Amino acid sequence: MPRSFTTLTRVVVLLGVAAVTAVVTSGALAGVVKVEIESRKPYADGREFPGVGKYETLRGKVRFAVDPAAPANRSIVDLELAPKNPQGLVEYSADVEILAPVDRGRGNGALLYDVNNRGNKLALGQFNSGADEFLMRRGYTVIWSGWIAETAPGGGRLRLNAPVALEDGRPLAGVVRSEVVVDAAAPSANLGQWANQGSYEPTAKGEADATLTWRLRESDPRVAIPRSQWRFEKRWPEADGERGQLPLISLEVAGGLRPGYIYELVYEAQGSVVQGTGLAGIRDLVSFLKHERSAANPLAVAGAEPRSAIRYAYGFGVSQSGRCLRTFLYDGFNADEQGRKVFDGVIPHVAGAGLGFFNHRFASPTRHNAQHDNHLYPADLFPFTYGDERDPFTGREDGILRRSRQAGVVPKVMHTQSSSEYWHRSGSLVHTDPLGQRDATIPPEVRVYTFGGTQHGTGNNSPAATPGNGQLIGNPADYRPLVRALLDALDGWVRTGTEPPPSVYPRIADGSAAPWQAMASGWKPLPGVRYPEVIQQPEWLDRGSDFATLRRSTIEPPVSRGKYTVRVPAYDGDNRERGTLDLPCVAVPVGTHTSWNLRHPSIGADTELLSLAGGYIPLPKTAADRERTGDPRLSLAERYASREAYVAAYLEHAKKLVANRYLLAEEIPALEAAARRASQEIAAP
Repeated sequence: MPRSFTTLTRVVVLLGVAAVTAVVTSGALAGVVKVEIESRKPYADGREFPGVGKYETLRGKVRFAVDPAAPANRSIVDLELAPKNPQGLVEYSADVEILAPVDRGRGNGALLYDVNNRGNKLALGQFNSGADEFLMRRGYTVIWSGWIAETAPGGGRLRLNAPVALEDGRPLAGVVRSEVVVDAAAPSANLGQWANQGSYEPTAKGEADATLTWRLRESDPRVAIPRSQWRFEKRWPEADGERGQLPLISLEVAGGLRPGYIYELVYEAQGSVVQGTGLAGIRDLVSFLKHERSAANPLAVAGAEPRSAIRYAYGFGVSQSGRCLRTFLYDGFNADEQGRKVFDGVIPHVAGAGLGFFNHRFASPTRHNAQHDNHLYPADLFPFTYGDERDPFTGREDGILRRSRQAGVVPKVMHTQSSSEYWHRSGSLVHTDPLGQRDATIPPEVRVYTFGGTQHGTGNNSPAATPGNGQLIGNPADYRPLVRALLDALDGWVRTGTEPPPSVYPRIADGSAAPWQAMASGWKPLPGVRYPEVIQQPEWLDRGSDFATLRRSTIEPPVSRGKYTVRVPAYDGDNRERGTLDLPCVAVPVGTHTSWNLRHPSIGADTELLSLAGGYIPLPKTAADRERTGDPRLSLAERYASREAYVAAYLEHAKKLVANRYLLAEEIPALEAAARRASQEIAAP
């Protein structure tokens, strides 16, 4: 039996300057060795929430020790190469933040784990904004912890301090690839894509033999840049008394980097971290907070029979963080070391069909897949669906939930996505076969909701005056009211078994999921608007013989061996997407909400998609305006007899959403205010 199942381990929680010590069996411990609470602050200036009371924010660190021989840890890539303590365990740590009722017993018994995005917390902005502290009114305890080693300290970001994989006592070496794309001319750029994300150090051989190429479009031939015309610039980030685990490395090019071009650097690197411990840390922290009853648990409720305040755990992640949840499930982390279910429900939000570069040798969690940039990273790769499908290129059958089903720990899943995910994140592959020929079977524990006419990041219901980096004005649709209602539905599904609202997504069977090209999709050309001639379409990439089983890339850049097939929501006669869950502003429009946008000429590569962005095209105001420009869409004056008629139609659609449980009744006043603002586009009667 693995050592971590048999030894006794001391667990310490430091609360300010006072320490509470408890001795528990590691069966209850599940990988957590110590939780150190370094600060405690009142939330929202000590505001009282009815039925729940005051909240407080706790910040500190959680320390872990995991056994490489334990079955639950065998999916962690290179864990066996990490340094071990005298007990044979691998130690690592992560930042942790807890937002909880001061009186733990007054919460709703549910933990919402917000998978941070590159170190940044997102759940409060997704759920609380516009709904008056929604999560606090519901009584949730919200948890964050660091899970990414390349994140630099500072800015309140949560970080993972991961172990380093060793060969013969030294950090191992291997080939890595970095891409850089800038939107404005610059003398240099960070290799980690984001300014606060680190990169792996080159070896001496890597410094000497690295190759740098550039190309305007992903499909263009690579053009080599001589080694004498570029260089690495490295510095170690330090903030808040801590040093980053990976350095910030800049790529400096003679004459500067040109906007829109893809600069691709391939070099031998060293110091691969065991990044998969970030997923194990999420597993072990959530399990500990659910099951540990002693004062060692900062969420424990004291009494004659001490218990955890937490009975249910929900995972929520946005974009990269949603892909983390999908990878977490796929890699089998929803069973803890004792085989218990970790998350009772998950909401991977705007994750598209992606997994992530999260549990690999020389992993880089920052990276994603897009049509123009980052296209070749291991993110959008098979399996895409929650149920099992067959990979047409390898013949392998697999699904996101296969390991959870084998272990008996399948959570309730609400996969929510904007319609932009179909263009930018291969979103159709969540619910079709890999070649886009038929609808996939959705498992009974899964719901899929596609928010029509929306983009990856939520808008604020207020269109910009002019385009930014896109050829169209940014998409202003705010889908957060739908997300709040679906969290309520997930909670009821888990607690009482109440079935949530039916899935809503485009389907091949009824023609609402269509090929993406303009004529096939049903798009009606609009004056002055260029429809995309490209889309993010995943490729089956050869990264070398070690990748499939060991997740080690030996071929960089990888070689394409074929393409999976994506679809998009088809358009109706009004250029509105079909088969989707529509907000009132989309269903009762004053403009066309697109789920795509093209790069503006000022940032280069203007035939390519503006990553993750949608657009907005105002409707003509009168029939005369429509006829003068040749716009096929009915004008505002032809659609709505008056401003009040518009508001009435808007609210009628909102009330239908409420009746079908896709929207909460408490959202109606804010939506009515949004409708009245939008109605000002309509000429007064």
